Amino acid sequence: MQKDKNHTGEVITLIIPVRCFSCGKPVGHLWEEYNEKLKKGEKTKKALDELGLTRYCCRSMFLGHVELIDDAAGFKKF
Repeated sequence: MQKDKNHTGEVITLIIPVRCFSCGKPVGHLWEEYNEKLKKGEKTKKALDELGLTRYCCRSMFLGHVELIDDAAGFKKF
């Protein structure tokens, strides 16, 4: 898990998949570096290429990631 901030500045917990759902390549460890590159203003394509994410399935793990942890946490039993 990783802590990050959303568009309003709130701290949120991220759950990034450890492996690509399609091919099984480990990708979770690249998430922090990917975000740092984007924050520095690097283009998405270049950042993904530099991280070695060349397959479409692995790229989609990063490009299509939606944070649902806060929504799911609302259904936690007490």
